[in-house]
Amino acid sequence: MNTKDLLLSEIDQTPERLLAEILDFVQFLKSRALGPALETARASEAVLAKDWLRPEEEEAWKDL
Repeated sequence: MNTKDLLLSEIDQTPERLLAEILDFVQFLKSRALGPALETARASEAVLAKDWLRPEEEEAWKDL
């Protein structure tokens, strides 16, 4: 049995109340592996969204 199969087997046996925590941990590990570039992108998205979501922006891009 490979690691993925073992992990899936463990997940199948895990109570539902713990699955969200497991998912959070897996996502943390993936983001850590991707390094600082991903963190910069995530931080930038929150800041830029303020401009992207303005009504003026919606109007300017509505025909595309």
